[in-house]
Amino acid sequence: MSGVAQKSRSKSGSGGGAMQMERDRQALQDVTQQQQNEETTENEAAQAEQHEEMLSYTPIQKLEQHGIAASDIKKIRQAGFNTVESVAMYPRKELLLVNGISEKKAEMIFNAATKFVPLGYTTASEIHVKRSQMVQIRTGSAALDRVLGGGIETGSITEVYGEFRTGKTQLCHSLAVICQLPVDMGGAEGKCLWIDTEGTFRPERLLAIASRFNMTGEDVLENVAVARSYNSEHMYQLAMTAGAMMSESRYALVIVDCATAQFRTEYTGRGELAARQMALAKFLRLLHNLCNEFGVAIVITNQVVASVDGGAGMYADPKKPVGGNIIAHMSTTRLYMKKGKAESRVCKVQQSPSLPEAEATFSITQQGIEDFKDKD
Repeated sequence: MSGVAQKSRSKSGSGGGAMQMERDRQALQDVTQQQQNEETTENEAAQAEQHEEMLSYTPIQKLEQHGIAASDIKKIRQAGFNTVESVAMYPRKELLLVNGISEKKAEMIFNAATKFVPLGYTTASEIHVKRSQMVQIRTGSAALDRVLGGGIETGSITEVYGEFRTGKTQLCHSLAVICQLPVDMGGAEGKCLWIDTEGTFRPERLLAIASRFNMTGEDVLENVAVARSYNSEHMYQLAMTAGAMMSESRYALVIVDCATAQFRTEYTGRGELAARQMALAKFLRLLHNLCNEFGVAIVITNQVVASVDGGAGMYADPKKPVGGNIIAHMSTTRLYMKKGKAESRVCKVQQSPSLPEAEATFSITQQGIEDFKDKD
Protein backbone atom coordinates (compact mmCIF):
# COMPACT_ATOMS: atom_id res chain seq x y z
CA MET A 1 0.00 0.00 0.00
CA SER A 2 2.73 2.41 0.89
CA GLY A 3 4.35 1.74 -2.49
CA VAL A 4 1.14 2.57 -4.31
CA ALA A 5 0.67 5.76 -2.28
CA GLN A 6 4.23 6.77 -3.03
CA LYS A 7 3.65 6.16 -6.74
CA SER A 8 0.45 8.23 -6.70
CA ARG A 9 2.17 11.11 -4.96
CA SER A 10 4.95 10.95 -7.58
CA LYS A 11 2.43 11.16 -10.42
CA SER A 12 0.63 13.99 -8.69
CA GLY A 13 3.87 15.91 -8.27
CA SER A 14 4.86 15.52 -11.92
CA GLY A 15 1.38 16.63 -13.05
CA GLY A 16 1.56 19.72 -10.86
CA GLY A 17 4.96 20.60 -12.33
CA ALA A 18 3.60 20.33 -15.88
CA MET A 19 0.71 22.63 -15.05
CA GLN A 20 3.09 25.14 -13.53
CA MET A 21 5.27 25.04 -16.63
CA GLU A 22 2.20 25.63 -18.81
CA ARG A 23 1.18 28.61 -16.67
CA ASP A 24 4.70 30.04 -16.91
CA ARG A 25 4.72 29.56 -20.68
CA GLN A 26 1.35 31.29 -21.02
CA ALA A 27 2.48 34.16 -18.83
CA LEU A 28 5.62 34.57 -20.95
CA GLN A 29 3.47 34.64 -24.11
CA ASP A 30 1.22 37.29 -22.55
CA VAL A 31 4.19 39.47 -21.65
CA THR A 32 5.68 39.03 -25.12
CA GLN A 33 2.36 39.90 -26.76
CA GLN A 34 1.98 42.95 -24.55
CA GLN A 35 5.45 44.14 -25.47
CA GLN A 36 4.69 43.62 -29.17
CA ASN A 37 1.44 45.57 -28.82
CA GLU A 38 3.25 48.41 -27.08
CA GLU A 39 5.94 48.46 -29.79
CA THR A 40 3.25 48.47 -32.51
CA THR A 41 1.44 51.34 -30.79
CA GLU A 42 4.68 53.30 -30.48
CA ASN A 43 5.55 52.64 -34.14
CA GLU A 44 2.08 53.73 -35.27
CA ALA A 45 2.32 56.87 -33.15
CA ALA A 46 5.77 57.62 -34.57
CA GLN A 47 4.51 57.06 -38.13
CA ALA A 48 1.50 59.29 -37.49
CA GLU A 49 3.76 62.00 -36.08
CA GLN A 50 6.10 61.68 -39.06
CA HIS A 51 3.12 61.87 -41.42
CA GLU A 52 1.89 65.05 -39.76
CA GLU A 53 5.34 66.60 -40.05
CA MET A 54 5.35 65.86 -43.80
CA LEU A 55 1.98 67.51 -44.31
CA SER A 56 1.95 71.05 -45.65
CA TYR A 57 -1.26 71.73 -43.73
CA THR A 58 -2.64 71.27 -40.22
CA PRO A 59 -5.63 68.92 -39.81
CA ILE A 60 -8.73 70.75 -38.59
CA GLN A 61 -9.07 68.31 -35.67
CA LYS A 62 -6.04 69.97 -34.07
CA LEU A 63 -8.31 72.80 -32.95
CA GLU A 64 -9.57 70.53 -30.16
CA GLN A 65 -6.21 71.04 -28.44
CA HIS A 66 -7.20 74.67 -27.84
CA GLY A 67 -10.68 74.10 -26.47
CA ILE A 68 -12.79 74.00 -29.63
CA ALA A 69 -15.62 71.48 -29.32
CA ALA A 70 -15.65 68.51 -31.68
CA SER A 71 -19.24 69.35 -32.66
CA ASP A 72 -18.20 72.84 -33.76
CA ILE A 73 -15.26 71.42 -35.73
CA LYS A 74 -17.68 69.08 -37.50
CA LYS A 75 -19.92 72.03 -38.41
CA ILE A 76 -17.16 74.14 -39.95
CA ARG A 77 -15.72 71.13 -41.76
CA GLN A 78 -19.08 70.45 -43.38
CA ALA A 79 -19.03 74.09 -44.51
CA GLY A 80 -15.73 73.58 -46.35
CA PHE A 81 -13.10 74.39 -43.70
CA ASN A 82 -10.95 71.26 -43.95
CA THR A 83 -7.70 72.59 -42.48
CA VAL A 84 -6.61 74.99 -39.78
CA GLU A 85 -5.03 77.09 -42.53
CA SER A 86 -8.41 77.56 -44.22
CA VAL A 87 -9.83 78.96 -40.97
CA ALA A 88 -6.93 81.37 -40.57
CA MET A 89 -6.87 82.52 -44.20
CA TYR A 90 -10.56 83.16 -44.81
CA PRO A 91 -12.30 86.28 -43.42
CA ARG A 92 -14.03 85.68 -40.11
CA LYS A 93 -17.37 86.59 -41.66
CA GLU A 94 -17.19 83.28 -43.55
CA LEU A 95 -17.33 81.45 -40.22
CA LEU A 96 -20.42 83.41 -39.23
CA LEU A 97 -22.24 81.98 -42.23
CA VAL A 98 -21.92 78.47 -40.78
CA ASN A 99 -25.07 77.28 -39.02
CA GLY A 100 -24.55 77.05 -35.27
CA ILE A 101 -21.45 79.24 -35.17
CA SER A 102 -22.02 82.45 -33.22
CA GLU A 103 -19.81 85.52 -33.31
CA LYS A 104 -18.19 84.47 -30.03
CA LYS A 105 -17.50 80.95 -31.31
CA ALA A 106 -16.10 82.33 -34.56
CA GLU A 107 -13.68 84.50 -32.60
CA MET A 108 -12.58 81.52 -30.48
CA ILE A 109 -12.09 79.31 -33.55
CA PHE A 110 -10.08 81.99 -35.35
CA ASN A 111 -7.87 82.64 -32.31
CA ALA A 112 -7.23 78.91 -31.96
CA ALA A 113 -6.25 78.69 -35.63
CA THR A 114 -3.74 81.52 -35.32
CA LYS A 115 -1.86 79.48 -32.72
CA PHE A 116 -0.97 76.99 -35.49
CA VAL A 117 -0.68 79.30 -38.50
CA PRO A 118 1.77 82.23 -38.37
CA LEU A 119 0.09 85.29 -39.83
CA GLY A 120 2.81 87.84 -39.08
CA TYR A 121 6.07 88.83 -40.70
CA THR A 122 8.92 86.49 -41.50
CA THR A 123 12.41 87.03 -42.88
CA ALA A 124 13.31 86.86 -46.55
CA SER A 125 15.89 84.20 -45.73
CA GLU A 126 13.19 81.87 -44.38
CA ILE A 127 11.14 82.36 -47.51
CA HIS A 128 14.24 81.72 -49.60
CA VAL A 129 14.81 78.41 -47.81
CA LYS A 130 11.20 77.36 -48.40
CA ARG A 131 11.40 78.22 -52.08
CA SER A 132 14.64 76.27 -52.44
CA GLN A 133 12.75 73.19 -51.23
CA MET A 134 9.86 73.77 -53.63
CA VAL A 135 8.98 70.87 -55.92
CA GLN A 136 8.54 71.43 -59.66
CA ILE A 137 6.68 69.09 -61.99
CA ARG A 138 8.35 68.49 -65.32
CA THR A 139 6.36 68.74 -68.53
CA GLY A 140 7.98 66.01 -70.62
CA SER A 141 9.87 68.51 -72.79
CA ALA A 142 13.38 69.48 -71.67
CA ALA A 143 13.20 72.71 -73.68
CA LEU A 144 9.95 73.73 -72.02
CA ASP A 145 11.27 72.80 -68.58
CA ARG A 146 14.28 75.08 -69.12
CA VAL A 147 12.21 78.19 -69.79
CA LEU A 148 10.02 77.30 -66.79
CA GLY A 149 13.04 77.07 -64.50
CA GLY A 150 12.62 73.33 -63.99
CA GLY A 151 8.91 72.73 -64.53
CA ILE A 152 5.47 73.71 -63.27
CA GLU A 153 5.79 75.31 -59.85
CA THR A 154 3.90 73.85 -56.90
CA GLY A 155 2.11 76.14 -54.48
CA SER A 156 1.00 78.54 -57.20
CA ILE A 157 -1.44 78.95 -60.10
CA THR A 158 -0.17 78.51 -63.64
CA GLU A 159 -2.46 79.71 -66.43
CA VAL A 160 -2.05 78.20 -69.88
CA TYR A 161 -3.94 80.07 -72.60
CA GLY A 162 -4.11 79.95 -76.36
CA GLU A 163 -6.43 79.17 -79.24
CA PHE A 164 -7.67 75.67 -80.05
CA ARG A 165 -5.23 72.91 -81.01
CA THR A 166 -2.18 74.53 -79.43
CA GLY A 167 -1.53 71.80 -76.82
CA LYS A 168 -3.16 73.14 -73.66
CA THR A 169 -5.11 69.97 -72.83
CA GLN A 170 -2.28 67.72 -74.02
CA LEU A 171 0.09 69.44 -71.60
CA CYS A 172 -2.42 68.79 -68.81
CA HIS A 173 -2.54 65.08 -69.67
CA SER A 174 1.26 64.87 -69.47
CA LEU A 175 1.35 66.68 -66.13
CA ALA A 176 -1.37 64.38 -64.70
CA VAL A 177 0.95 61.41 -65.24
CA ILE A 178 4.34 62.98 -64.46
CA CYS A 179 3.16 64.43 -61.11
CA GLN A 180 2.87 60.86 -59.82
CA LEU A 181 6.57 60.14 -60.37
CA PRO A 182 9.15 60.41 -57.57
CA VAL A 183 10.67 63.85 -57.02
CA ASP A 184 14.07 62.77 -58.33
CA MET A 185 12.39 61.81 -61.62
CA GLY A 186 10.66 65.15 -62.07
CA GLY A 187 7.40 64.34 -60.34
CA ALA A 188 5.83 65.33 -57.03
CA GLU A 189 4.83 61.92 -55.62
CA GLY A 190 1.15 62.82 -55.48
CA LYS A 191 -2.20 62.29 -57.14
CA CYS A 192 -3.92 64.53 -59.67
CA LEU A 193 -7.36 66.10 -59.42
CA TRP A 194 -8.97 67.14 -62.72
CA ILE A 195 -12.05 69.37 -63.20
CA ASP A 196 -13.22 68.91 -66.79
CA THR A 197 -15.53 71.64 -68.10
CA GLU A 198 -15.43 70.85 -71.82
CA GLY A 199 -15.39 67.04 -71.93
CA THR A 200 -11.82 66.84 -73.23
CA PHE A 201 -10.32 64.48 -70.63
CA ARG A 202 -9.16 61.21 -72.20
CA PRO A 203 -7.88 58.36 -69.96
CA GLU A 204 -6.35 56.58 -72.96
CA ARG A 205 -3.93 59.51 -73.29
CA LEU A 206 -2.80 58.88 -69.71
CA LEU A 207 -2.14 55.22 -70.53
CA ALA A 208 -0.01 56.14 -73.56
CA ILE A 209 1.99 58.68 -71.56
CA ALA A 210 2.41 56.25 -68.65
CA SER A 211 4.06 53.70 -70.97
CA ARG A 212 6.73 56.29 -71.79
CA PHE A 213 7.79 56.39 -68.13
CA ASN A 214 7.36 52.62 -67.52
CA MET A 215 4.46 53.22 -65.15
CA THR A 216 1.60 50.81 -64.52
CA GLY A 217 -1.41 52.10 -66.41
CA GLU A 218 -4.01 50.96 -63.86
CA ASP A 219 -2.16 52.68 -61.02
CA VAL A 220 -1.87 55.90 -63.01
CA LEU A 221 -5.61 55.96 -63.73
CA GLU A 222 -6.47 55.23 -60.09
CA ASN A 223 -4.38 58.22 -59.00
CA VAL A 224 -6.31 60.70 -61.15
CA ALA A 225 -9.66 61.90 -59.78
CA VAL A 226 -11.85 63.39 -62.51
CA ALA A 227 -15.12 65.31 -62.28
CA ARG A 228 -17.14 66.77 -65.14
CA SER A 229 -18.38 70.28 -64.41
CA TYR A 230 -21.66 71.40 -66.00
CA ASN A 231 -21.90 75.04 -64.88
CA SER A 232 -19.90 77.64 -62.96
CA GLU A 233 -21.70 76.97 -59.67
CA HIS A 234 -21.03 73.26 -60.02
CA MET A 235 -17.37 73.99 -60.77
CA TYR A 236 -17.08 76.06 -57.59
CA GLN A 237 -18.64 73.23 -55.56
CA LEU A 238 -16.21 70.73 -57.09
CA ALA A 239 -13.30 72.95 -56.05
CA MET A 240 -14.72 73.05 -52.51
CA THR A 241 -14.90 69.25 -52.53
CA ALA A 242 -11.30 69.14 -53.72
CA GLY A 243 -10.20 70.66 -50.44
CA ALA A 244 -11.87 67.86 -48.50
CA MET A 245 -10.26 65.23 -50.74
CA MET A 246 -6.81 66.75 -50.36
CA SER A 247 -7.14 66.71 -46.57
CA GLU A 248 -7.63 62.92 -46.76
CA SER A 249 -4.98 61.95 -49.33
CA ARG A 250 -1.82 63.34 -50.91
CA TYR A 251 -2.48 65.33 -54.08
CA ALA A 252 0.21 67.18 -56.02
CA LEU A 253 -1.68 68.72 -58.92
CA VAL A 254 -5.09 70.28 -59.63
CA ILE A 255 -6.13 70.85 -63.24
CA VAL A 256 -9.09 72.98 -64.34
CA ASP A 257 -9.64 72.60 -68.07
CA CYS A 258 -11.03 75.15 -68.94
CA ALA A 259 -11.42 77.69 -66.10
CA THR A 260 -13.33 80.37 -68.03
CA ALA A 261 -15.51 78.48 -70.53
CA GLN A 262 -18.60 78.23 -68.34
CA PHE A 263 -18.34 81.78 -67.01
CA ARG A 264 -18.05 82.98 -70.60
CA THR A 265 -21.26 81.24 -71.73
CA GLU A 266 -23.36 81.84 -68.61
CA TYR A 267 -22.65 85.58 -68.27
CA THR A 268 -23.26 87.27 -71.61
CA GLY A 269 -23.27 90.90 -72.64
CA ARG A 270 -21.85 93.98 -70.95
CA GLY A 271 -24.74 94.04 -68.48
CA GLU A 272 -23.46 90.85 -66.81
CA LEU A 273 -19.75 91.59 -67.13
CA ALA A 274 -19.37 92.81 -63.53
CA ALA A 275 -21.24 89.78 -62.16
CA ARG A 276 -19.09 87.46 -64.28
CA GLN A 277 -15.85 88.98 -63.05
CA MET A 278 -17.00 88.78 -59.43
CA ALA A 279 -17.93 85.11 -59.78
CA LEU A 280 -14.63 84.37 -61.56
CA ALA A 281 -12.66 86.19 -58.86
CA LYS A 282 -14.41 84.16 -56.14
CA PHE A 283 -13.52 80.91 -57.91
CA LEU A 284 -9.89 81.91 -58.45
CA ARG A 285 -9.61 83.00 -54.81
CA LEU A 286 -10.72 79.50 -53.80
CA LEU A 287 -8.02 77.97 -56.01
CA HIS A 288 -5.45 80.36 -54.56
CA ASN A 289 -6.36 79.27 -51.04
CA LEU A 290 -5.99 75.61 -52.03
CA CYS A 291 -2.44 76.44 -53.16
CA ASN A 292 -1.64 78.03 -49.83
CA GLU A 293 -3.26 75.28 -47.76
CA PHE A 294 -1.94 72.17 -49.49
CA GLY A 295 1.05 73.39 -51.52
CA VAL A 296 -0.32 71.83 -54.72
CA ALA A 297 0.37 73.02 -58.24
CA ILE A 298 -2.76 74.36 -59.89
CA VAL A 299 -2.89 74.51 -63.68
CA ILE A 300 -5.82 76.25 -65.36
CA THR A 301 -6.37 76.50 -69.08
CA ASN A 302 -7.96 79.52 -70.69
CA GLN A 303 -9.48 80.47 -74.00
CA VAL A 304 -8.62 83.51 -76.09
CA VAL A 305 -10.75 86.14 -77.77
CA ALA A 306 -9.90 88.21 -80.83
CA SER A 307 -9.34 91.89 -80.17
CA VAL A 308 -11.70 94.07 -82.22
CA ASP A 309 -9.06 96.67 -83.03
CA GLY A 310 -6.50 94.03 -83.95
CA GLY A 311 -4.11 94.91 -81.14
CA ALA A 312 -2.07 97.95 -80.28
CA GLY A 313 0.25 97.76 -83.26
CA MET A 314 0.74 96.30 -86.72
CA TYR A 315 2.64 93.26 -85.44
CA ALA A 316 0.80 92.80 -82.14
CA ASP A 317 -1.04 89.52 -81.58
CA PRO A 318 -4.77 90.28 -81.76
CA LYS A 319 -5.69 87.35 -79.47
CA LYS A 320 -6.23 88.10 -75.78
CA PRO A 321 -6.98 85.67 -72.93
CA VAL A 322 -10.52 85.62 -71.55
CA GLY A 323 -11.06 86.96 -68.03
CA GLY A 324 -9.33 90.30 -68.22
CA ASN A 325 -7.34 91.67 -65.31
CA ILE A 326 -9.01 89.39 -62.75
CA ILE A 327 -7.40 86.22 -64.06
CA ALA A 328 -4.17 88.05 -64.95
CA HIS A 329 -3.66 89.18 -61.34
CA MET A 330 -4.63 85.83 -59.76
CA SER A 331 -2.32 83.73 -61.97
CA THR A 332 1.26 83.50 -60.73
CA THR A 333 2.62 82.34 -64.09
CA ARG A 334 0.97 82.82 -67.49
CA LEU A 335 1.96 80.69 -70.46
CA TYR A 336 0.88 81.55 -73.99
CA MET A 337 0.60 78.60 -76.39
CA LYS A 338 0.56 79.00 -80.16
CA LYS A 339 1.14 76.94 -83.27
CA GLY A 340 4.66 76.83 -84.69
CA LYS A 341 6.08 75.63 -87.97
CA ALA A 342 5.15 72.18 -89.21
CA GLU A 343 3.67 70.22 -86.29
CA SER A 344 5.51 72.13 -83.58
CA ARG A 345 4.00 74.21 -80.80
CA VAL A 346 5.46 77.27 -79.09
CA CYS A 347 5.05 78.14 -75.42
CA LYS A 348 5.97 81.63 -74.26
CA VAL A 349 6.37 82.73 -70.64
CA GLN A 350 4.11 85.76 -70.72
CA GLN A 351 4.08 86.61 -67.03
CA SER A 352 6.04 85.40 -64.01
CA PRO A 353 7.48 86.97 -60.84
CA SER A 354 10.70 84.99 -61.22
CA LEU A 355 11.09 83.93 -64.87
CA PRO A 356 12.15 86.09 -67.82
CA GLU A 357 10.08 86.17 -70.99
CA ALA A 358 11.24 83.26 -73.12
CA GLU A 359 9.92 80.78 -75.65
CA ALA A 360 10.26 77.02 -76.06
CA THR A 361 9.31 74.83 -78.99
CA PHE A 362 7.84 71.39 -78.37
CA SER A 363 5.74 68.80 -80.13
CA ILE A 364 2.71 66.69 -79.22
CA THR A 365 3.32 62.98 -79.73
CA GLN A 366 1.54 59.75 -78.86
CA GLN A 367 3.50 59.75 -75.60
CA GLY A 368 2.67 63.29 -74.57
CA ILE A 369 4.69 66.50 -74.66
CA GLU A 370 8.21 66.09 -76.04
CA ASP A 371 11.00 68.19 -77.52
CA PHE A 372 10.41 69.17 -81.14
CA LYS A 373 12.69 67.43 -83.61
CA ASP A 374 12.92 69.21 -86.94
CA LYS A 375 12.88 66.64 -89.72
CA ASP A 376 15.02 68.89 -91.87
